[in-house]
Amino acid sequence: MERLRILAIAPTSFFADYGCHVRIWGHLSALVRRGHRVRLITYPSGRDRPPLEIRRLPLLRGWPIQVGSSWKKVVLDALLVPLVLGEGMRFRPHLVHAFLHEGVALALPLKWARVPVVFDYQGSLTAEMLTHGFLSPRSPLQAFWRGLEIFLDRQADVILTSTAHAQHALRARGHIPEERLILLPDSVDPEVFRPPQPEDAPRLEALRRRWRIPAERPVIAYLGLLAPYQGVDVLLHAFRALVSRWEGEDRPLLLLMGYPFVDRYRAQAQALGLEGDVRLTGPVPYDQAPDYLRLARIATAPKRPLSEGAGKLLPYMATALPVVATDTPAHRAYLGEEGYYARPDDPQDLARALAEALHDPRARERGQQLRARVREQFTWEHAATRIERAYEYVVRQ
Repeated sequence: MERLRILAIAPTSFFADYGCHVRIWGHLSALVRRGHRVRLITYPSGRDRPPLEIRRLPLLRGWPIQVGSSWKKVVLDALLVPLVLGEGMRFRPHLVHAFLHEGVALALPLKWARVPVVFDYQGSLTAEMLTHGFLSPRSPLQAFWRGLEIFLDRQADVILTSTAHAQHALRARGHIPEERLILLPDSVDPEVFRPPQPEDAPRLEALRRRWRIPAERPVIAYLGLLAPYQGVDVLLHAFRALVSRWEGEDRPLLLLMGYPFVDRYRAQAQALGLEGDVRLTGPVPYDQAPDYLRLARIATAPKRPLSEGAGKLLPYMATALPVVATDTPAHRAYLGEEGYYARPDDPQDLARALAEALHDPRARERGQQLRARVREQFTWEHAATRIERAYEYVVRQ
């Protein structure tokens, strides 16, 4: 297709080392490699990451922003409006690629100037507010926020969703025509996230020494945000149930890689008597994550929400790790019959699934099948092809 000028709007502290930002970076970088010019507008805090051309607010650089909804983000979104207008006039984009509902809101002035808007939908705005405690389940403002969410959904010329479940939810609300919904699964580079090779041995041994991981102990890996809605509390209780029944020196070790609530989960692990069995690394830079995952025997994704994506599965799969996940439509869409599933919010059932994966003689084969699945369906280049189809549709319209 013709080379386009794409103005991307991501109202978040890009780049940080977690799934939402990896999706943004991966998709936009793949478009740059195909010859499109991409300019990204984002919050003041965060890290620049090639090959993206990034524009930030020139103030409030050190203002800390936590994951999830907050009034700080409302202030920053308002401050981004003149930056969006200025870049719209200078850059003269063929289209806007908006991430999150807040990105669509910021794109409205350009939409009214007849610039088409492609919306990367990453879950319900109202559900996120409830999940993060920004909005009370009993709040009379729920109706307002739901109405605003539906209004913003309708402004997009095309909506990209990471899961079929999200598509079904948007269709069920009855306000988005079928032709404007495009499935865009999460993706990964299988040449970066891959199984361990002999040349990796010195780096992996250094990581084992750093985190006190004996070679005989199988590692269960979790990579992502440390928060209750990700199921981390459930995972710790499940892990305690698992190791309490384990006999022998090869007792599993849980490697929790992520942030923000590191101290909270370290205290919780100690309260559960797991201080010798759990390692909390804090945030792991994205470029180092492949080596950390190569330490693992299996990986887990105990996430609770049903509407959001499941991006952390893709690095697990590309590394050929057997994956234990909560039984949700999003997880089944990626793992298929090769996943090990547990009921959401059920520590005992999660402990059962972890034990099954650790003892299954076919586990390694299932991991290899997951890696093959990534190569066939879930690379950044697969994603870029789908995005270009969406762009062609809105440009024609």
